[in-house]
Amino acid sequence: MVADPANPAGGRSRVRMSATQRREQLIAIGRQLFAERGFDATSIEEVAARAKVSKPVVYEHFGGKEGLYAVVVDREVRSLLDRITNALTAGHPRELLEQAALALLDYIEQETDGFRVLVRESPVMSSTGTFSSVLNDLAHQAEHILGAEFKSRGFDPKLAELYSQALVGMVAVTGRWWLEVRKPRKDVVASHLVNLAWNGLSHLESKPALVVRDRSA
Repeated sequence: MVADPANPAGGRSRVRMSATQRREQLIAIGRQLFAERGFDATSIEEVAARAKVSKPVVYEHFGGKEGLYAVVVDREVRSLLDRITNALTAGHPRELLEQAALALLDYIEQETDGFRVLVRESPVMSSTGTFSSVLNDLAHQAEHILGAEFKSRGFDPKLAELYSQALVGMVAVTGRWWLEVRKPRKDVVASHLVNLAWNGLSHLESKPALVVRDRSA
């Protein structure tokens, strides 16, 4: 066996990563750390240590912790939106609601670290490029669906925005809860969400009033 001149001890040579491979490795490590600890508790030192590189390597790729976090969040936002957008194939509003709920729960189940990153608050991202922006995008999609339903039933279509925010918020908050408990089963959770949302929508009052306020008047 001929000795490797670059490795005179005869040990196995360390395989060097390309710049693209190193970047992907750092993104994966950052995603895991941000999910485990959040933005504030994650340090560039730990990212570098897990990747077995020096801190300047991380700075070279992302400019700092904020840059790495922004890349991780942007990828998760696009991944979640793509999942839900691609899932919305049905024509009936109830089926669309089922598809959206299942798509979100699928993402939570299969990309748990990504979801944890999105739902954690970060001081560097404000309201854009975060879970709140995802929810707003989903609510706008739901608004178009509800607007047509409201119009066909003689309700004010201007209220579709309010109801779409309420529906998306209900599914998202339930998803955060289910992330921790993981029971009942995903399909059972989705069916109950749709049951509450759809059966409530199917019996909407055109001019609802608060019963408590009426009694105190």
